[in-house]
Amino acid sequence: MNAFPAGDPAANPGALLARGLAGTTVLQPAEYARLPFGRLPGADGIPVGEDDQRVSREHGALTHRGGWWWLSNSGRTPIEFSPTRQLHADDEPEPLLPGYTTLLVVGSGGRKHPLEVHVTAPDHGRPLPVTGPTLPGRRWELTDTQRLVLTLLGQQYLRREPAPRPMSRAHVTALMTELDPAGEWHVRRVDRVVEGVRDELSAKGVRGLKRKEVPEPIGNSLNHNLLTELTITTSTLTRADLEALDRLD
Repeated sequence: MNAFPAGDPAANPGALLARGLAGTTVLQPAEYARLPFGRLPGADGIPVGEDDQRVSREHGALTHRGGWWWLSNSGRTPIEFSPTRQLHADDEPEPLLPGYTTLLVVGSGGRKHPLEVHVTAPDHGRPLPVTGPTLPGRRWELTDTQRLVLTLLGQQYLRREPAPRPMSRAHVTALMTELDPAGEWHVRRVDRVVEGVRDELSAKGVRGLKRKEVPEPIGNSLNHNLLTELTITTSTLTRADLEALDRLD
């Protein structure tokens, strides 16, 4: 999206601009103003996934309450709104921060239907300058064993390879056996370490780490979402962690 032209109603503080493949809609921040979206959202809504029957007629909505735009899901599939966060129909509505957010409505056959959303900040969308030192990135606490296993599992993510994938459990097991010969490593022990971290972060609010939170087929989705959280969304794992592989022959 480009900057708003002068006099554009979308530039009003708190205005909502939503852009889908079928067009663009602007709403002003009136209390209980509402923008539904989905396959057939009605005359006041914005179409998303019109040709996908897995997308509900009204799959979700953006509603203005108490000075915030709230995202809700009433569809049968989740709405993704960050690399590791999903909103399901039984979740509480989520407030949208000022700025740009891309919503992805999960459809059939792995399809994801985009809806670009912009909430205008009081200064017409331009971020305020920030002074002072750069704050460190958010990090999750990991034990040494968890860090090593997840580094091996997420090598492609740490190397910033295109379309990264988790390494196989057998590969991680073989490397852990070489790095920690006394550890009696096997595939199930690797699984327990990874599942333990997923459980910990899920309990702290990270979405996409439980089977019920991702669409079928599951595949590597759970570990992909975990590694995305650890290497991209946060700075829990960094390239420096790859130095552990230097000990390998």
